[in-house]
Amino acid sequence: MRMARFYTWFLAIALCLTAQRIETLIGNGERGLNDRQVNNPYGLVIGPDGALYWCDIDSHVVRRMDLKTGETRIVAGTGKKGNSGEGGPATAADLDEPYEVRFDRKGNLFFADMKNHVVRRVDRKTGIISTVAGTGIAGFSGDGGYGHKAMLRQPHSIVFDRQGRLLICDIGNDRVRRLDLTNGLIETYMGNGEKKDPAEGAKLLDTPVLAPRAIEVGRDGKLYLIKRQGNALYEIDPRRDTYHLLAAKGFNGPKGIAAGPKGTLVIADTEAHAIQLFDLKSGRITKLAGTGQRGDGPEGDPLQCKMNRPHSVFVDRQGVVYISDSEAHRIRRLKISIR
Repeated sequence: MRMARFYTWFLAIALCLTAQRIETLIGNGERGLNDRQVNNPYGLVIGPDGALYWCDIDSHVVRRMDLKTGETRIVAGTGKKGNSGEGGPATAADLDEPYEVRFDRKGNLFFADMKNHVVRRVDRKTGIISTVAGTGIAGFSGDGGYGHKAMLRQPHSIVFDRQGRLLICDIGNDRVRRLDLTNGLIETYMGNGEKKDPAEGAKLLDTPVLAPRAIEVGRDGKLYLIKRQGNALYEIDPRRDTYHLLAAKGFNGPKGIAAGPKGTLVIADTEAHAIQLFDLKSGRITKLAGTGQRGDGPEGDPLQCKMNRPHSVFVDRQGVVYISDSEAHRIRRLKISIR
């Protein structure tokens, strides 16, 4: 134990890393759907309006929190499990475990409605919901055609690339799909459906990629992919469309990834009950928060705060890390500084 703590301390010094007090932004450890409680939060992001948005998967809604007032409201979903509402107000639509939420350049909201096997869009001006990818039936089909006529299987993570195309971790199909929102067409961007790991330097298309769980666009423009099976982190060079393995150990069931400050990635190391920092230059992994034991708090020192299967992270431009501490039913935050 002393050696492990020394190792963590040594890496933090090597990275010139400081982490301030960890605190709960919303949640009290109990399930709920109000201004004080959340219900198994997953994907989260700061929206173009400066508010926090997240998926409450066990309440089957996407929520918004005003970070100044603490007031919350539902932006998609009724709170009832189902699949309905196409073409109507997003708050009148039934969802089934939304997993990830993102915004396009125009401020429209997109989320992966995982158990409905679709990706849906909420119009910024009208609040109308529509399906942009998936038919609502699990399967694989539709490459080269319109996204809403294609079949997905349990889409988990979504992100926009620098060209504004939507990348979808189609985890049940062992692929990453790419949707061009200008023409509505979908294609396979990574993977071929085989349940194998990609070879180092392999081309993206027609190369296996087993269970792509979460994807992020780094501040360097490259793509970073976390695989659920194998605990692996990959770098994707978008100029050459090739895979490069960055880490094959040091994680335990990672489920979320976010671009951090100064050449780092922040990773929700779910089954390790911790948040990790990966330095892209050195390849070092440093624990930001969590003890490695499943639990709930206490707050204060991030390395003494137990967590319960955190699934998602987001880092804003000021280095504030937002954490979906999923089964603790809390959203936490802390600020990191790297010099």
